[in-house]
Amino acid sequence: MGFEVGADAYGRFMGRYSFPLGVEFADRAGLAPGLRALDVGCGTGALTTVLVERLGAGSVVAVDPSASFVEAIRARLPEVDVRQAPAERLPFPDGSFDVTLAQLVVHFMTDPVAGLREMGRVTRPGGLVGACVWDHAGGRGPLTTFWQAVRSLDPAAPGESELAGVRAGHLAELFTAAGLRDVESGVLTVQAEFAGFEDWWEPFTFGVGPPGDYVAGLDARQLAALRERCAAVFTPRVTASAWVVVGRAA
Repeated sequence: MGFEVGADAYGRFMGRYSFPLGVEFADRAGLAPGLRALDVGCGTGALTTVLVERLGAGSVVAVDPSASFVEAIRARLPEVDVRQAPAERLPFPDGSFDVTLAQLVVHFMTDPVAGLREMGRVTRPGGLVGACVWDHAGGRGPLTTFWQAVRSLDPAAPGESELAGVRAGHLAELFTAAGLRDVESGVLTVQAEFAGFEDWWEPFTFGVGPPGDYVAGLDARQLAALRERCAAVFTPRVTASAWVVVGRAA
């Protein structure tokens, strides 16, 4: 899946959603000075940046499996401990953090339950574990318009509606299966503005995530048809909602 891309490419594709989402997610986690936090699957640092602003760089650690993302965050936030690692194998002792969060990551984990279980393991007993994922299955994610256009031309296209945690209630089920307790669910909503269709369309050609993989597999005729269909339904303001779940480490 296309995540070994440059930080700039990812930022133009998803950053305008993920940065405001990070603020909403941090608010939901109820962060307070003095807490030590881990950002799992930190990507280009949308949530990491918010954590640093609220807790200080010395209280924030981040991990991501993508070498390019890790390098980019180390350059931008040099005082933060950033490591390359998957969620399923976090390189920290038990109970290392007060808060462990994963923004827009669970649906891409190889084993979501194992990843969430690891998040619980590295969080102190009673500490907060939280995650959020786009509501792809409910048609409220930021890529809904794109996938609707795709399916109008290619009904068999896989899309992202079957990924882990993206349908109502499923993320909470994964938390429970991972042994987390006091699980609570909610919804976070953000908006993004685009200067015009090209501003919206071009990032889909950067090879980022499932949409990038799909576009890369099209021939010239198919790509032109999809571009035309997307242009017909494009709107300059996109509202996107994500499921958010928090729980407590055992």
